[in-house]
Amino acid sequence: MGWIGTIKRRVFGGTPTYDGAGLGRRTLAWTVANPGAVAALAYTQKQLRAKSRDLVRRNAWAAAGIEAFVANAIGTGIKPQSMVEDAAQRETIQRLWWDWCEAADSAGLTDFYGLQSLACRAMLEGGEAIVRLRWRRPEDGLPVALQIQVLEAEHLPLAMNRELQNGNVIRAGIEFDRLGRRVAYHLYRSHPNDGGLAPMSGSGGVETVRVDASEVIHLFRPLRPGQIRGEPWLARALVKLNELDQYDDAELVRKKTAAMFAGFITRLAPEDNLMGEGLSDANGVALAGLEPGTLQILEPGEDIKFSAPADVGSSYAEFMRQQFRAVAAAMGITYEMLTGDLTQVNYSSIRAGLLEFRRRCEVIQHGVIVHQLCRPIWRAWMDQAVLEGSLTLPGYSRRRREYQVAKWIPQGWQWVDPQKEFNAMKLAIRAGLTSRSEAISAYGYDAEDVDREIATDNARADALGLVFDSDPRHDQAPAAAPPPQTEQPTE
Repeated sequence: MGWIGTIKRRVFGGTPTYDGAGLGRRTLAWTVANPGAVAALAYTQKQLRAKSRDLVRRNAWAAAGIEAFVANAIGTGIKPQSMVEDAAQRETIQRLWWDWCEAADSAGLTDFYGLQSLACRAMLEGGEAIVRLRWRRPEDGLPVALQIQVLEAEHLPLAMNRELQNGNVIRAGIEFDRLGRRVAYHLYRSHPNDGGLAPMSGSGGVETVRVDASEVIHLFRPLRPGQIRGEPWLARALVKLNELDQYDDAELVRKKTAAMFAGFITRLAPEDNLMGEGLSDANGVALAGLEPGTLQILEPGEDIKFSAPADVGSSYAEFMRQQFRAVAAAMGITYEMLTGDLTQVNYSSIRAGLLEFRRRCEVIQHGVIVHQLCRPIWRAWMDQAVLEGSLTLPGYSRRRREYQVAKWIPQGWQWVDPQKEFNAMKLAIRAGLTSRSEAISAYGYDAEDVDREIATDNARADALGLVFDSDPRHDQAPAAAPPPQTEQPTE
């Protein structure tokens, strides 16, 4: 082995190029693997998803973290703003869309923006969500004959892997063609763990149905090139959250058990009964009760010692705080959102934390939710509306891309000190660094709707002769009239 070591030293030097590549004492027990993007989840996704759902059900912090991200990423909804140039067509499209949003849910439980929250929560908890486009009949009486159905990731069988006679392959329930394009999804009729309890279970819900890829939206966050299934967002915090929950419960039980014993009485003659001592139970244990104002007389040879349980210590709160910071970092949220603890923050620190979180949130909003979920539904909705005659758009087949252009506006952010934020936005508009439309969109509103409401309010106030200090038109004094010009004599 000497010549091998000599060659290694000549090629790589005396020490490893990277510390992490060494085989010394510190890395001796470090067992690593390097699976591909598909293989990494093929054998672990089921366990990760089951543990993630278990923690969300019974762990308050896991549920709070998921709820916080959904509330910030979706909120009241990510709304579209049509970019069609014709104002009348744009108004018609928006009116039909608002009308359809109320009937978008195939289950009738919420509207389109509630479905966004449901799909986002399913993606965070289970790693992915399956969204089906359900085409309806004209007699259903819908504004547009299209509805949305959100399914959990278990509807897509993870263990279905086979080759088909036409050359396509099925990997993790997804059918790919020879070019690697998704052509179909093989879905269970109902949740496989619901069995016959599901309304659409059929023969127990174990049979799969091939659904064309054009009718399915697979919502997940891609973390690696080539990834085909999603990873639960709690994957990196599962072990820490579970053990932290157990530790906190153990501390609670220890304090509760210690506090239940007020004191202990010792005596030289155990056969004698104490004053206030009751009869022995089946185990031969008799307890002496204490009441307020009781004077207990001790016999000779008896002594009483009151319980003084040890406190959890000053390090308990700091230890829990540090662990929660690690959990929050793994979930991509702030510590304050996870715990609701605002005792150690000020304006500057919480604003800096919110800015970083909102930058991460915007990546998910536009790169995942808008791209994978909102845009395909918008396009399918407009296609169906034009086909059934609910929308009349001349030359739609030739100008399809032009008609389908839309700007998606997330819910606006609420800041710690709105006055400072609005003043900064006002200065940016006056300096020409941004537009009013962009500033209004940043707060989650449609600029055209806002302008229309302002014009309506001003017209109504002028008709009634009302003057409000909120109307900037009355903030400036009227301009002075120009002096009259005298006629110059002509020569």
